[in-house]
Amino acid sequence: MQQEQGGKSDTEVTWEDQQNINKFGRLNNRIHELLDEIKTAKETNDNLEDASNELILTDEEVIRFQVGEVFVHVPNDEVENRIEEMKEATSKNLEKLEEEKGTILAQMAELKKILYGKFKDSINLEED
Repeated sequence: MQQEQGGKSDTEVTWEDQQNINKFGRLNNRIHELLDEIKTAKETNDNLEDASNELILTDEEVIRFQVGEVFVHVPNDEVENRIEEMKEATSKNLEKLEEEKGTILAQMAELKKILYGKFKDSINLEED
């Protein structure tokens, strides 16, 4: 049901419309969380790559390796293996996050199409 008031079009917001708006809001919040997680994962990946490169340059047999809040002396070969495992885990996590980001962006685009189709300029789903 549409009403004209002072040249302005007021479109009735149905329960389904409200659910779509709420879903868009939740997806928008999740995309921001994901972007932070992706940034952190990329930084971790870069740090692990730097550590791996530094390890190649060292000629020490025993390396101080941080485990939690303490450093332990670990043989060079074991540190290399641990760093490679950590890089692999971080890369897999990054792939998963990027995949989720793509899925969420697609859902948001679909909701935008639906909501802008109904509400036109009466709704703003864009961020400033």
